[in-house]
Amino acid sequence: MRCRSCKPVPEEVRRAADLLERRYAITILWASSSGAVRFNEFKQAVSGVPPRTLSERLRELEQAGVLERRVVDASPPYAEYRLTDRGRQLASVVRAL
Repeated sequence: MRCRSCKPVPEEVRRAADLLERRYAITILWASSSGAVRFNEFKQAVSGVPPRTLSERLRELEQAGVLERRVVDASPPYAEYRLTDRGRQLASVVRAL
């Protein structure tokens, strides 16, 4: 069956697909869906990802508005990553997979 009146893919769907096509992005979303996660917890949950790549993916997901990075004022300070509303929507899609 052919689609003679197919609608173009919406821009937000294309952007989400581009983001999720990045290696390890889906795995990071899965790991972060359990709550606030620190970098070393990601390293344990997503074994085999080079630290530099993990750091890049976390930064990309933060810039896309999927993750929120929050620096906790402790001794020593550390950062936590939490899913934003947009991230929770994407995480539900990932869980459905």
